[in-house]
Parts: sequence; structure tokens; C-alpha cells
Amino acid sequence: MATAATGIAPPVIIVGAGPSGLAASACLARRGVASLVLERDDCVGSLWRKRAYDRLHLHLPKQISALPHAPHADDAPDYLPRDHFVRYLDAYAERFDVRARLRREVRAARFVDGRWEVEAVDLGTGEAERHAAKFLVVATGEFDERVLPEVPGLDTFTGEAMHSRDYASAEGMRGKAVLVVGCGNSGMEIALDLAEGGAAASIVVRGELHLMTREIMSASTALFAHLPVWMIDKLALLACFLVFGDTAKHGLPRPALGPFARKLQINAYPVIDVGTYSKVKNGQIQVLPAMTSINGDVVEFADGRRHRFDAIVFATGYRSTAKKWLKSDGDGLIGDNGMAAGRSPKGENGLYRAGLAGRGIYGSFTDAQFIAEDISMQLQGSGESGNNGNVSS
Repeated sequence: MATAATGIAPPVIIVGAGPSGLAASACLARRGVASLVLERDDCVGSLWRKRAYDRLHLHLPKQISALPHAPHADDAPDYLPRDHFVRYLDAYAERFDVRARLRREVRAARFVDGRWEVEAVDLGTGEAERHAAKFLVVATGEFDERVLPEVPGLDTFTGEAMHSRDYASAEGMRGKAVLVVGCGNSGMEIALDLAEGGAAASIVVRGELHLMTREIMSASTALFAHLPVWMIDKLALLACFLVFGDTAKHGLPRPALGPFARKLQINAYPVIDVGTYSKVKNGQIQVLPAMTSINGDVVEFADGRRHRFDAIVFATGYRSTAKKWLKSDGDGLIGDNGMAAGRSPKGENGLYRAGLAGRGIYGSFTDAQFIAEDISMQLQGSGESGNNGNVSS
């Protein structure tokens, strides 16, 4: 898309206006490089604004939950509430003059004749758009398309079934039997929210998980610059045992592999406990094994038990959809699952990915800085201006 002032398109197209896309655009701007951000939704930070439950807080302290060039205020809460973080993203986009074209769904991106050609649709009008640039940054995030399990009889369920992206609060659930499927951070906190809201909450725990507090998580993260992962794992597990005891006694077994080694190997996040475990121990939240079938309002579980539920919340995660529209990725920068396939955020032919390596906001921070530095150096080396690019076709 050509700028009104110059008739020249920015040299960088960024797909996605979440934290990673905003950070990449801001870091480029700081180096004098213009970018065009294409966002499918009608706002920036749509995951946080529209698809996160009301009580959500960031699990890492504000000092390591900021985007480049914009630390959180000294008087901000240590662990930011969702609404606070949404306001932060809005202010960030305004401060760095992020040029986001909203309601633009990218349908295809190809590297053709030395440039990236991006096909998009304006969801407001249905009109097709074509954009071109020397560089393309994929910043569509890990949490793009919801994942729902295949459960025999799910279509017969007579109650309310929803994905966690559609869950806001326990309002209207008091006195109801509600099953939460999934024991990650969202599932565990939604189960707590339901229990505190007066629902009879149960949660499906199919596998192993590492439960820890925010404080243990924060202290462990601070040790990465000083200690090897195996030692951090041992210290973290000792602290967890002192706080929680043996969680397996209450249906929450720990993996043999330590929490941070496991995160590095299989990208499985530790679960931050904000009160769920105490309610599991006192019986206010029931832990159940995998579902095997549903018949009407009755759910059967792997141990043969059957329970009636009024509602089911599937906290079963998301998948990235980047590979559906990215048609040119010769060196496999992004894997078939839409996530980072290697360590570097840089691919071939001016392709980059931001925030797809499972490192949260910190990953958005470091990826954005790397991408901006690398692109600006290439433009300087070729004698091109940061406002230069290819005129849109």
C-alpha cells in the first residue's frame, strides 16, 4: 500500500497486530523503517481484549512483561490485569504510530520476483487487496484458531458448551455443575473462577503438569542468566514441594522432566496456581480423568464414572494458522504446526517470524529487536531508505 505522502509502499509488511506485531513495528519505526501492519480483527491486541477471561492477570512480573522502549509505570500492579495490559497495548500503538489496517484477513503471501506479494481481504467491504514489500514479518501469534477435542456424543450435549475463548466469568453459573476440560493455565484458573462464583466445578486432568506459584516462576526466571536449566529445575521443584507438597495425591501428578527443561523440549508451560490447588484439596473442585463419551447431559470418564453437567468449558488451547496462508517458506522458518521451527526468527528472502517460539511477551520483545536491527542494516547496506519499498500493485 503506497503512502499518501510519497506514493511509496513501506518496505515491511507485518501480519498481526498483537504484542509481537506491535513491537516489531515500533522497533522498526525507532530505526526509521516504515511498516504496514495487517490485522484480521477490528482492534489491536484482540486476544487480550476479546478472547481472555475477565480475571486474567499476566503471570510474570511487569519488569519482564513490557514491550521494547515502553516499560510499565512504577505504580502499575506487579502482575498486570488483562484490562490494564489492553490499555498498555493501545497506548503503545499510539505512541509509536503503528500503521495498522484493521479487518484485513491475509489469504496468501508469496515471494515472487524479489518481493513479497500479500493478498488480503477487507472484511468490512469484501474487497480484495494486494500489497507488496521487500520484507514480511509473520506475527499472527500462537493463539489463533481454537482447538476442540473429538468426543463421542458431544453433539448430543444438552447443556451449554463453549471454548475458553468465549468464557468471560462465572456470571450465571451459580449452582450449576460445570466441567472444565484442560488443565493448563486457562483451565485451572477458569475452574477456580467457577468455584468462587458458586458453581460445582470439576476439571479434567488427562496428563502430568508442573504446578508453581508466580513467585517461584519469577525467581526461577531470574536465575537463567546465572545457572544451568537442570539446577534451576531442582531449586524450583524443591520450592514447589515446600509450598504444595505431593500434588499427585490430589490428582495432579508431576512429570519426571523438570518444569523448565520440559518447557524447552516440548513447549509445555508450567501452570501458575492462583488458588485452584487449595480448592482441589478441600474438594471444592473435583479432578476427573479423560472423557470417553457424552450422552445428553451425562459425561462418562476413563475410570468409568458418570456425572451430569449443565455446562462444559473446553480450555483445550489454540493452534497457529500461519502455514495456511504463507505459501513461500523454503527453509522451514515456520513448522507445519504454525510455530517456530528453529531458533532464529529470520528465514530466507526477507521472511521473519515474531512471537511464535513459545516465549510469551519476552519473546515478542527479543524477536522485535532482532528483526528491526537486521532489516535496518540490510536497508542501510543496500543504500535504501526506510521509507522505500515496492509500490503496491
